[in-house]
Amino acid sequence: MSKGTRYLLVSLPTSISPSSHADEALEALRSTVTNDVGSTYAFAIPTFKIGTLDALVQQADDLAKLESACEGVVSKVGDSLRNILDGDDERVQQQKTINDKPVDQYLRTFQWNKVKYRADKPIAELIDSLQKEIAGIDNDVKSKFNQYNSVKTNLAASQRRQTGNLSTKSLVSVVNPSVLLQDSEYLDTHLIAVPNQNVKEFYKSYESLAPMVVPRSANQIAADDEFTLFSVVTFKKHSTEFVHKAREKRWTPRDYKYKEGGKEEEAREVDKLEKDAQKLWGEALRLGRTGYSESAMIWIHVLALRVFVETVLRYGLPLDFICGLVQTTAKQTKKAKANLDANYSYLGGNAFGRDSKGRIKKDDQAMSNEMQSTGHLGEGEYSAYVYYEFEIV
Repeated sequence: MSKGTRYLLVSLPTSISPSSHADEALEALRSTVTNDVGSTYAFAIPTFKIGTLDALVQQADDLAKLESACEGVVSKVGDSLRNILDGDDERVQQQKTINDKPVDQYLRTFQWNKVKYRADKPIAELIDSLQKEIAGIDNDVKSKFNQYNSVKTNLAASQRRQTGNLSTKSLVSVVNPSVLLQDSEYLDTHLIAVPNQNVKEFYKSYESLAPMVVPRSANQIAADDEFTLFSVVTFKKHSTEFVHKAREKRWTPRDYKYKEGGKEEEAREVDKLEKDAQKLWGEALRLGRTGYSESAMIWIHVLALRVFVETVLRYGLPLDFICGLVQTTAKQTKKAKANLDANYSYLGGNAFGRDSKGRIKKDDQAMSNEMQSTGHLGEGEYSAYVYYEFEIV
């Protein structure tokens, strides 16, 4: 699947060829698009059970919404793969297959999955089944990637606690418990990380920062490139005020309580999170690959159903049509559409005509009457024939 590849699904009555034969009609479509604009392949759609006109109109609307949902899920799964593979487009593209085939190959050789979606079932049942499947895939992939991202976030936070500066990192391996007053009834030891450029000011002002700071109690414990860590002793009754005033000075009070074996416990936590993240990365990648394959496959089946339903609404019964898949580019799409309009605008009846120079023109009023006569207004720009444009990324 190359970037910028665009696909068109076009359904036309076999009457576009003089013989009304399917093979000749497909060749007529192929000749209309022309090889310099895109490659045209037969797109096999089975004959489904057709209900009432009202049911078909409702199903056409349901399928339009479902197709939009499918496109959204495929896009979200693709974004999740890109996230987990750190934006490596080459590796991301390797994961994007449908039934273990490259996307373009799957589309060119599309066959309706008759085992999974039996064509003899009512269309409404097929829509319901496809709808439940795409929702299930969306939930499963979202849940797994959220789980992975949560562990990844926790791991990053734990690693920052090991490697950050003295205002953020864990103090387990920095602070000797002997510098702390343990179980004192009246006194507290505060640990304050002071920016290095403010150390002189700290020495001058910490004793007067709040009442009842123990004079000369400041003790330098550690320093790095950004901060110096001090311990300061105050009376408990003024501890809250001292901490508040320290924050106003843009010094960073650090909460720390000595715990026996804390250093080893932190190391075990990081090790566990690393293993969990690695395991979930593999699970998320596998589920992302499977989710992409299945959601894209469902999307194409929904599109096939849309083509069928719209073909019945547009051309009526008995059904005698061909469907072609045109593989083109974003740049050539307009030309392909223009070629199709030039040859098949007559299928729109009074909705399309030609001006004095022979150019295709649309009669908006006639078009409105044409759409209302079928009871199907559809969405987007009206075309004289069944036409869907899509891109799988």
